[in-house]
Amino acid sequence: MVQNNATTNSMTESYLRSSWESILSITDDETYSDHSQPQQPPTTNHHHCSDDDEDQYNADDRPYNGVFEGPEKTLEVCFRIGEGGCGVKDPSLMVGDEKAGLRRLSREDIDAVCRRARCTILSSVSNAYLDAYVLSESSLFVYPYMVMIKTCGTTTLLRCVAILVSLGKKLGLEIDWVGYSRKNFNFPEDQLFPHGSFHQELEYLASHRSLSERLSGNGYTLGPITSDHWFVFVADKTIRAKNLEVDTDRVLNIMMFDIDVNVANLFYYDQYKKKVGQQDDEETKKEETARVSIEMTKAAGIDKLVPGSVIDPCAFEPCGYSMNAILFRSYSTMHITPEEGSSYASFETNQKVASYSSLINNVVRTFRPKRFVMTLMADEGGLSELKEHPFSGKGKGIVVPAGKEKIIYKRSSLASIQVEEDTCCLMGNWVADEDNWTMAVMDDRVRTMSFA
Repeated sequence: MVQNNATTNSMTESYLRSSWESILSITDDETYSDHSQPQQPPTTNHHHCSDDDEDQYNADDRPYNGVFEGPEKTLEVCFRIGEGGCGVKDPSLMVGDEKAGLRRLSREDIDAVCRRARCTILSSVSNAYLDAYVLSESSLFVYPYMVMIKTCGTTTLLRCVAILVSLGKKLGLEIDWVGYSRKNFNFPEDQLFPHGSFHQELEYLASHRSLSERLSGNGYTLGPITSDHWFVFVADKTIRAKNLEVDTDRVLNIMMFDIDVNVANLFYYDQYKKKVGQQDDEETKKEETARVSIEMTKAAGIDKLVPGSVIDPCAFEPCGYSMNAILFRSYSTMHITPEEGSSYASFETNQKVASYSSLINNVVRTFRPKRFVMTLMADEGGLSELKEHPFSGKGKGIVVPAGKEKIIYKRSSLASIQVEEDTCCLMGNWVADEDNWTMAVMDDRVRTMSFA
Protein backbone atom coordinates (compact mmCIF):
# COMPACT_ATOMS: atom_id res chain seq x y z
CA MET A 1 0.00 0.00 0.00
CA VAL A 2 1.41 3.35 -1.07
CA GLN A 3 0.21 6.52 0.59
CA ASN A 4 0.51 9.98 -0.98
CA ASN A 5 0.24 13.28 0.87
CA ALA A 6 1.53 15.34 -2.02
CA THR A 7 2.23 18.88 -0.86
CA THR A 8 3.97 21.49 -2.89
CA ASN A 9 5.69 24.79 -2.37
CA SER A 10 4.11 26.26 -5.49
CA MET A 11 1.09 24.81 -7.22
CA THR A 12 1.04 26.71 -10.48
CA GLU A 13 -1.29 25.77 -13.27
CA SER A 14 1.59 24.36 -15.32
CA TYR A 15 2.52 22.11 -12.40
CA LEU A 16 -1.07 20.97 -11.95
CA ARG A 17 -1.26 20.06 -15.60
CA SER A 18 2.11 18.39 -16.03
CA SER A 19 3.46 17.07 -12.75
CA TRP A 20 1.12 15.04 -10.54
CA GLU A 21 2.04 12.49 -7.91
CA SER A 22 -0.33 9.54 -8.16
CA ILE A 23 -1.28 6.72 -5.91
CA LEU A 24 -3.38 3.60 -5.74
CA SER A 25 -4.34 3.22 -2.11
CA ILE A 26 -6.99 0.96 -0.63
CA THR A 27 -7.62 0.70 3.09
CA ASP A 28 -9.91 -1.52 5.10
CA ASP A 29 -9.92 0.79 8.11
CA GLU A 30 -11.68 4.08 8.65
CA THR A 31 -9.83 6.56 10.83
CA TYR A 32 -11.40 8.31 13.79
CA SER A 33 -10.54 11.97 14.24
CA ASP A 34 -10.37 13.83 17.53
CA HIS A 35 -13.77 15.27 16.66
CA SER A 36 -15.51 11.91 16.36
CA GLN A 37 -17.74 10.37 18.96
CA PRO A 38 -19.30 6.91 19.19
CA GLN A 39 -22.79 6.56 17.77
CA GLN A 40 -25.25 4.08 19.22
CA PRO A 41 -25.58 1.04 16.95
CA PRO A 42 -28.64 1.22 14.73
CA THR A 43 -31.38 -1.35 15.22
CA THR A 44 -31.13 -2.50 11.62
CA ASN A 45 -28.90 -5.42 10.70
CA HIS A 46 -25.83 -4.72 8.57
CA HIS A 47 -26.73 -7.40 6.10
CA HIS A 48 -25.76 -7.86 2.49
CA CYS A 49 -28.66 -6.28 0.60
CA SER A 50 -29.43 -7.78 -2.78
CA ASP A 51 -30.31 -5.55 -5.69
CA ASP A 52 -33.81 -7.00 -5.69
CA ASP A 53 -34.94 -5.72 -2.32
CA GLU A 54 -34.96 -1.96 -2.90
CA ASP A 55 -38.73 -1.84 -2.50
CA GLN A 56 -38.28 -2.92 1.12
CA TYR A 57 -36.75 0.42 2.13
CA ASN A 58 -38.53 2.26 4.91
CA ALA A 59 -37.09 5.43 6.43
CA ASP A 60 -38.52 4.42 9.80
CA ASP A 61 -36.07 1.53 10.13
CA ARG A 62 -33.24 3.95 10.94
CA PRO A 63 -34.13 5.64 14.24
CA TYR A 64 -32.64 9.05 14.94
CA ASN A 65 -30.26 8.86 17.91
CA GLY A 66 -28.95 12.40 18.28
CA VAL A 67 -25.89 12.24 16.02
CA PHE A 68 -25.67 11.97 12.26
CA GLU A 69 -23.09 11.10 9.59
CA GLY A 70 -22.99 14.45 7.80
CA PRO A 71 -20.18 14.00 5.22
CA GLU A 72 -21.73 12.75 2.00
CA LYS A 73 -20.99 10.00 -0.46
CA THR A 74 -21.02 11.31 -4.05
CA LEU A 75 -21.65 9.32 -7.23
CA GLU A 76 -21.40 10.85 -10.69
CA VAL A 77 -22.20 8.80 -13.78
CA CYS A 78 -21.78 10.21 -17.29
CA PHE A 79 -23.22 8.54 -20.38
CA ARG A 80 -22.79 8.77 -24.13
CA ILE A 81 -24.96 7.65 -27.03
CA GLY A 82 -24.24 3.97 -27.59
CA GLU A 83 -24.26 1.78 -30.65
CA GLY A 84 -27.90 1.41 -31.54
CA GLY A 85 -28.72 4.67 -29.82
CA CYS A 86 -29.27 6.36 -33.17
CA GLY A 87 -32.75 7.42 -32.07
CA VAL A 88 -31.40 9.44 -29.17
CA LYS A 89 -31.70 13.16 -29.77
CA ASP A 90 -28.91 15.63 -29.17
CA PRO A 91 -29.87 18.14 -26.44
CA SER A 92 -28.94 21.03 -28.73
CA LEU A 93 -31.70 19.93 -31.12
CA MET A 94 -34.43 19.93 -28.47
CA VAL A 95 -37.24 22.45 -28.93
CA GLY A 96 -39.61 23.94 -26.39
CA ASP A 97 -39.97 21.88 -23.22
CA GLU A 98 -38.80 18.65 -24.87
CA LYS A 99 -36.24 16.80 -22.76
CA ALA A 100 -33.32 14.67 -23.89
CA GLY A 101 -31.40 11.67 -22.62
CA LEU A 102 -31.67 10.87 -18.94
CA ARG A 103 -34.13 13.71 -18.39
CA ARG A 104 -36.69 11.55 -20.20
CA LEU A 105 -36.68 9.07 -17.32
CA SER A 106 -40.03 8.79 -15.58
CA ARG A 107 -40.58 9.76 -11.95
CA GLU A 108 -41.02 6.05 -11.22
CA ASP A 109 -37.54 5.38 -12.62
CA ILE A 110 -36.01 8.18 -10.51
CA ASP A 111 -37.81 6.90 -7.41
CA ALA A 112 -36.41 3.41 -8.05
CA VAL A 113 -32.88 4.84 -8.16
CA CYS A 114 -33.45 6.61 -4.85
CA ARG A 115 -34.84 3.48 -3.19
CA ARG A 116 -31.59 1.69 -3.98
CA ALA A 117 -29.76 4.39 -2.05
CA ARG A 118 -32.34 4.25 0.78
CA CYS A 119 -33.67 7.78 0.36
CA THR A 120 -36.72 9.52 -1.08
CA ILE A 121 -37.49 12.62 -3.15
CA LEU A 122 -38.89 15.57 -1.18
CA SER A 123 -39.05 18.30 -3.83
CA SER A 124 -37.65 19.33 -7.20
CA VAL A 125 -36.93 22.26 -9.49
CA SER A 126 -35.97 22.31 -13.17
CA ASN A 127 -34.77 24.60 -15.91
CA ALA A 128 -33.84 24.16 -19.56
CA TYR A 129 -30.65 22.30 -18.69
CA LEU A 130 -31.18 20.05 -15.65
CA ASP A 131 -33.54 18.68 -13.02
CA ALA A 132 -32.62 19.05 -9.33
CA TYR A 133 -34.14 16.93 -6.57
CA VAL A 134 -33.88 17.50 -2.81
CA LEU A 135 -33.72 14.07 -1.15
CA SER A 136 -34.44 12.92 2.37
CA GLU A 137 -30.64 12.47 2.53
CA SER A 138 -29.09 15.18 0.32
CA SER A 139 -29.49 15.71 -3.45
CA LEU A 140 -29.84 14.35 -6.97
CA PHE A 141 -29.13 16.21 -10.23
CA VAL A 142 -30.12 14.88 -13.65
CA TYR A 143 -28.65 16.27 -16.88
CA PRO A 144 -29.30 14.82 -20.36
CA TYR A 145 -26.14 12.67 -20.12
CA MET A 146 -25.09 12.87 -16.47
CA VAL A 147 -26.49 11.92 -13.08
CA MET A 148 -24.97 13.20 -9.83
CA ILE A 149 -26.24 11.77 -6.54
CA LYS A 150 -25.02 12.97 -3.16
CA THR A 151 -26.26 11.18 -0.04
CA CYS A 152 -25.40 11.36 3.65
CA GLY A 153 -26.10 9.28 6.74
CA THR A 154 -26.20 5.50 6.30
CA THR A 155 -27.45 5.54 2.71
CA THR A 156 -26.37 2.80 0.30
CA LEU A 157 -25.41 5.00 -2.64
CA LEU A 158 -23.39 2.49 -4.68
CA ARG A 159 -26.40 0.23 -4.98
CA CYS A 160 -27.64 2.77 -7.56
CA VAL A 161 -24.98 1.75 -10.09
CA ALA A 162 -26.73 -1.31 -11.53
CA ILE A 163 -30.08 0.40 -12.04
CA LEU A 164 -28.42 3.47 -13.60
CA VAL A 165 -26.63 1.22 -16.12
CA SER A 166 -29.93 -0.50 -16.87
CA LEU A 167 -31.90 2.74 -17.28
CA GLY A 168 -29.18 4.16 -19.50
CA LYS A 169 -29.35 1.13 -21.79
CA LYS A 170 -33.12 1.56 -22.01
CA LEU A 171 -32.49 5.04 -23.42
CA GLY A 172 -29.79 3.89 -25.84
CA LEU A 173 -26.96 5.23 -23.66
CA GLU A 174 -23.78 3.61 -22.38
CA ILE A 175 -21.37 4.41 -19.56
CA ASP A 176 -18.79 7.07 -20.37
CA TRP A 177 -17.35 8.09 -16.98
CA VAL A 178 -17.97 7.06 -13.38
CA GLY A 179 -16.71 8.85 -10.29
CA TYR A 180 -17.35 7.98 -6.64
CA SER A 181 -15.88 9.87 -3.71
CA ARG A 182 -16.32 10.46 -0.01
CA LYS A 183 -14.46 11.65 3.05
CA ASN A 184 -13.59 9.09 5.75
CA PHE A 185 -16.63 8.48 7.95
CA ASN A 186 -17.06 9.85 11.46
CA PHE A 187 -19.16 6.82 12.47
CA PRO A 188 -17.98 4.02 10.14
CA GLU A 189 -19.45 1.23 12.27
CA ASP A 190 -22.98 2.42 11.43
CA GLN A 191 -22.63 2.12 7.66
CA LEU A 192 -24.52 -0.53 5.70
CA PHE A 193 -23.23 -2.79 2.93
CA PRO A 194 -21.48 -2.01 0.64
CA HIS A 195 -20.05 0.97 2.57
CA GLY A 196 -18.31 -0.86 5.42
CA SER A 197 -14.92 0.28 4.10
CA PHE A 198 -13.39 1.74 0.96
CA HIS A 199 -12.04 -1.70 0.10
CA GLN A 200 -15.57 -3.12 0.28
CA GLU A 201 -16.85 -0.30 -1.92
CA LEU A 202 -14.20 -1.02 -4.55
CA GLU A 203 -15.00 -4.73 -4.50
CA TYR A 204 -18.68 -3.94 -4.94
CA LEU A 205 -17.97 -1.71 -7.95
CA ALA A 206 -15.74 -4.41 -9.43
CA SER A 207 -18.60 -6.93 -9.10
CA HIS A 208 -20.62 -4.82 -11.58
CA ARG A 209 -18.13 -5.12 -14.43
CA SER A 210 -20.28 -7.84 -15.97
CA LEU A 211 -22.92 -5.15 -16.54
CA SER A 212 -20.46 -2.81 -18.22
CA GLU A 213 -16.73 -3.13 -18.81
CA ARG A 214 -16.62 0.65 -18.52
CA LEU A 215 -17.01 0.30 -14.75
CA SER A 216 -13.40 -0.85 -14.60
CA GLY A 217 -11.50 1.86 -12.71
CA ASN A 218 -9.15 2.52 -9.82
CA GLY A 219 -9.37 3.75 -6.24
CA TYR A 220 -7.23 6.42 -4.59
CA THR A 221 -6.74 8.04 -1.19
CA LEU A 222 -5.83 11.71 -0.78
CA GLY A 223 -4.77 13.32 2.46
CA PRO A 224 -3.33 12.09 5.77
CA ILE A 225 -4.68 8.63 6.62
CA THR A 226 -4.48 9.53 10.33
CA SER A 227 -6.75 12.54 9.90
CA ASP A 228 -9.36 13.81 7.43
CA HIS A 229 -8.80 12.19 4.05
CA TRP A 230 -10.70 11.67 0.82
CA PHE A 231 -11.44 8.43 -1.04
CA VAL A 232 -11.86 8.63 -4.82
CA PHE A 233 -12.80 6.03 -7.47
CA VAL A 234 -12.70 6.93 -11.17
CA ALA A 235 -13.49 4.87 -14.25
CA ASP A 236 -12.81 7.06 -17.28
CA LYS A 237 -13.77 5.59 -20.66
CA THR A 238 -14.46 8.91 -22.35
CA ILE A 239 -13.82 9.20 -26.07
CA ARG A 240 -12.01 12.55 -26.08
CA ALA A 241 -13.53 15.20 -28.27
CA LYS A 242 -11.34 16.81 -30.92
CA ASN A 243 -12.32 20.17 -29.43
CA LEU A 244 -10.80 19.87 -25.98
CA GLU A 245 -12.42 23.11 -24.91
CA VAL A 246 -15.51 21.10 -23.97
CA ASP A 247 -13.56 19.18 -21.31
CA THR A 248 -13.75 21.88 -18.67
CA ASP A 249 -15.86 20.28 -15.94
CA ARG A 250 -15.02 20.92 -12.28
CA VAL A 251 -16.69 20.46 -8.92
CA LEU A 252 -15.74 22.30 -5.73
CA ASN A 253 -16.81 20.85 -2.38
CA ILE A 254 -16.38 22.48 1.07
CA MET A 255 -17.03 20.24 4.11
CA MET A 256 -17.17 22.19 7.36
CA PHE A 257 -17.01 20.69 10.87
CA ASP A 258 -17.81 22.06 14.34
CA ILE A 259 -19.68 25.09 13.02
CA ASP A 260 -20.35 28.09 15.26
CA VAL A 261 -23.11 27.13 17.72
CA ASN A 262 -24.96 30.42 17.04
CA VAL A 263 -25.13 29.43 13.37
CA ALA A 264 -26.02 25.81 14.14
CA ASN A 265 -28.96 26.96 16.25
CA LEU A 266 -30.51 28.58 13.18
CA PHE A 267 -31.24 25.12 11.79
CA TYR A 268 -33.57 23.85 14.52
CA TYR A 269 -37.13 23.66 13.21
CA ASP A 270 -39.05 24.52 16.39
CA GLN A 271 -37.59 28.02 16.52
CA TYR A 272 -39.62 28.96 13.46
CA LYS A 273 -42.96 27.50 14.53
CA LYS A 274 -45.68 30.04 15.20
CA LYS A 275 -46.63 30.42 18.84
CA VAL A 276 -50.09 29.83 20.25
CA GLY A 277 -52.28 32.73 19.21
CA GLN A 278 -50.10 33.47 16.17
CA GLN A 279 -50.97 30.31 14.28
CA ASP A 280 -52.85 30.59 11.05
CA ASP A 281 -55.53 27.91 11.04
CA GLU A 282 -55.20 27.75 7.27
CA GLU A 283 -51.50 26.81 7.34
CA THR A 284 -51.08 23.12 6.57
CA LYS A 285 -48.03 21.13 7.63
CA LYS A 286 -46.71 21.34 4.07
CA GLU A 287 -47.14 25.10 4.06
CA GLU A 288 -45.48 25.39 7.46
CA THR A 289 -42.46 23.41 6.25
CA ALA A 290 -42.21 25.59 3.15
CA ARG A 291 -42.36 28.77 5.25
CA VAL A 292 -39.82 27.50 7.78
CA SER A 293 -37.49 26.43 4.95
CA ILE A 294 -37.54 29.93 3.45
CA GLU A 295 -37.11 31.65 6.83
CA MET A 296 -34.21 29.35 7.70
CA THR A 297 -32.56 30.13 4.35
CA LYS A 298 -32.77 33.88 4.91
CA ALA A 299 -31.81 33.76 8.60
CA ALA A 300 -28.56 31.97 7.76
CA GLY A 301 -27.84 34.12 4.69
CA ILE A 302 -27.73 31.08 2.40
CA ASP A 303 -29.67 32.87 -0.35
CA LYS A 304 -26.81 35.37 -0.61
CA LEU A 305 -24.36 32.57 -1.45
CA VAL A 306 -26.22 31.71 -4.67
CA PRO A 307 -27.40 35.05 -6.14
CA GLY A 308 -29.65 34.79 -9.17
CA SER A 309 -30.28 31.07 -8.70
CA VAL A 310 -33.58 29.24 -8.40
CA ILE A 311 -33.47 27.94 -4.80
CA ASP A 312 -35.25 24.84 -3.49
CA PRO A 313 -34.77 24.77 0.33
CA CYS A 314 -35.97 22.13 2.79
CA ALA A 315 -35.98 22.29 6.60
CA PHE A 316 -36.10 19.06 8.62
CA GLU A 317 -37.52 18.18 12.02
CA PRO A 318 -36.18 18.26 14.65
CA CYS A 319 -33.22 19.90 12.93
CA GLY A 320 -31.28 19.98 9.70
CA TYR A 321 -31.46 21.66 6.30
CA SER A 322 -30.89 20.93 2.62
CA MET A 323 -30.88 23.24 -0.37
CA ASN A 324 -30.47 22.93 -4.12
CA ALA A 325 -29.90 25.95 -6.34
CA ILE A 326 -29.71 25.95 -10.14
CA LEU A 327 -28.47 28.69 -12.44
CA PHE A 328 -28.36 27.89 -16.15
CA ARG A 329 -26.18 24.74 -16.46
CA SER A 330 -24.74 24.86 -12.94
CA TYR A 331 -25.94 23.61 -9.59
CA SER A 332 -25.09 24.45 -6.00
CA THR A 333 -26.14 22.29 -3.09
CA MET A 334 -25.87 22.69 0.67
CA HIS A 335 -26.59 20.36 3.59
CA ILE A 336 -26.44 21.11 7.31
CA THR A 337 -26.60 18.81 10.34
CA PRO A 338 -26.38 21.10 13.41
CA GLU A 339 -26.28 18.53 16.24
CA GLU A 340 -23.78 19.37 18.96
CA GLY A 341 -20.82 17.03 18.83
CA SER A 342 -21.28 16.24 15.14
CA SER A 343 -22.24 19.59 13.58
CA TYR A 344 -21.49 19.75 9.88
CA ALA A 345 -22.26 21.87 6.82
CA SER A 346 -21.33 21.24 3.20
CA PHE A 347 -21.42 23.36 0.07
CA GLU A 348 -20.83 21.95 -3.40
CA THR A 349 -21.04 23.55 -6.83
CA ASN A 350 -20.03 22.91 -10.43
CA GLN A 351 -20.09 26.61 -11.33
CA LYS A 352 -17.43 27.52 -13.88
CA VAL A 353 -15.97 30.68 -12.41
CA ALA A 354 -12.52 32.17 -12.96
CA SER A 355 -11.85 32.33 -9.21
CA TYR A 356 -13.45 30.61 -6.23
CA SER A 357 -11.82 32.85 -3.62
CA SER A 358 -14.80 35.08 -2.81
CA LEU A 359 -17.21 32.13 -2.85
CA ILE A 360 -15.00 30.11 -0.48
CA ASN A 361 -14.58 33.04 1.88
CA ASN A 362 -18.32 33.75 1.93
CA VAL A 363 -19.24 30.12 2.60
CA VAL A 364 -16.71 29.72 5.40
CA ARG A 365 -17.68 33.09 6.87
CA THR A 366 -21.34 32.04 6.93
CA PHE A 367 -20.70 28.96 9.09
CA ARG A 368 -17.43 29.77 10.91
CA PRO A 369 -16.33 26.14 11.42
CA LYS A 370 -13.37 25.10 13.53
CA ARG A 371 -12.02 23.16 10.58
CA PHE A 372 -12.96 22.39 7.00
CA VAL A 373 -11.96 20.10 4.17
CA MET A 374 -12.00 21.37 0.59
CA THR A 375 -11.86 19.22 -2.52
CA LEU A 376 -11.73 20.01 -6.21
CA MET A 377 -12.25 17.48 -8.99
CA ALA A 378 -11.67 18.85 -12.47
CA ASP A 379 -10.59 18.10 -16.01
CA GLU A 380 -7.25 19.60 -17.02
CA GLY A 381 -9.15 22.03 -19.24
CA GLY A 382 -11.20 23.13 -16.25
CA LEU A 383 -8.09 23.84 -14.20
CA SER A 384 -6.54 25.86 -17.00
CA GLU A 385 -9.55 28.21 -16.97
CA LEU A 386 -8.94 29.21 -13.35
CA LYS A 387 -7.22 32.58 -13.04
CA GLU A 388 -6.69 32.05 -9.31
CA HIS A 389 -6.24 28.58 -7.88
CA PRO A 390 -7.90 27.88 -4.50
CA PHE A 391 -5.09 25.51 -3.47
CA SER A 392 -2.11 27.55 -4.69
CA GLY A 393 0.56 29.13 -2.52
CA LYS A 394 2.76 27.77 0.25
CA GLY A 395 0.84 27.40 3.50
CA LYS A 396 -2.25 28.87 1.86
CA GLY A 397 -4.35 30.48 4.58
CA ILE A 398 -7.90 31.80 4.53
CA VAL A 399 -8.98 34.79 6.61
CA VAL A 400 -12.65 35.59 7.19
CA PRO A 401 -14.14 38.44 9.25
CA ALA A 402 -16.20 37.66 12.36
CA GLY A 403 -17.54 40.83 13.96
CA LYS A 404 -14.58 43.02 14.93
CA GLU A 405 -12.25 40.02 14.84
CA LYS A 406 -10.97 37.78 12.07
CA ILE A 407 -10.74 34.00 11.96
CA ILE A 408 -7.51 32.74 10.45
CA TYR A 409 -7.59 29.28 8.90
CA LYS A 410 -4.24 27.65 8.20
CA ARG A 411 -3.86 24.86 5.69
CA SER A 412 -2.58 21.81 7.54
CA SER A 413 -2.26 19.43 4.59
CA LEU A 414 -2.59 19.27 0.84
CA ALA A 415 -2.79 16.35 -1.58
CA SER A 416 -3.17 16.15 -5.35
CA ILE A 417 -3.39 13.43 -7.95
CA GLN A 418 -4.11 13.00 -11.64
CA VAL A 419 -6.06 9.86 -12.50
CA GLU A 420 -7.13 8.07 -15.65
CA GLU A 421 -6.88 10.38 -18.68
CA ASP A 422 -7.15 13.91 -17.35
CA THR A 423 -9.13 13.89 -14.09
CA CYS A 424 -7.34 16.02 -11.49
CA CYS A 425 -8.24 15.68 -7.80
CA LEU A 426 -7.10 18.07 -5.06
CA MET A 427 -7.85 17.93 -1.35
CA GLY A 428 -6.79 20.20 1.51
CA ASN A 429 -7.45 20.53 5.24
CA TRP A 430 -7.81 23.93 6.92
CA VAL A 431 -7.88 24.44 10.70
CA ALA A 432 -8.65 27.57 12.74
CA ASP A 433 -6.43 28.57 15.63
CA GLU A 434 -8.44 27.52 18.71
CA ASP A 435 -7.89 30.72 20.72
CA ASN A 436 -8.43 32.95 17.68
CA TRP A 437 -11.63 31.08 16.74
CA THR A 438 -13.07 31.28 20.27
CA MET A 439 -12.33 35.00 20.60
CA ALA A 440 -13.76 35.85 17.17
CA VAL A 441 -16.94 33.82 17.65
CA MET A 442 -17.60 35.21 21.12
CA ASP A 443 -17.13 38.76 19.84
CA ASP A 444 -19.41 38.33 16.87
CA ARG A 445 -23.05 38.88 17.77
CA VAL A 446 -24.20 39.87 14.32
CA ARG A 447 -25.89 36.54 13.61
CA THR A 448 -27.26 35.90 17.07
CA MET A 449 -31.03 35.77 16.83
CA SER A 450 -33.83 35.71 19.38
CA PHE A 451 -37.29 34.42 18.70
CA ALA A 452 -40.31 35.88 20.41
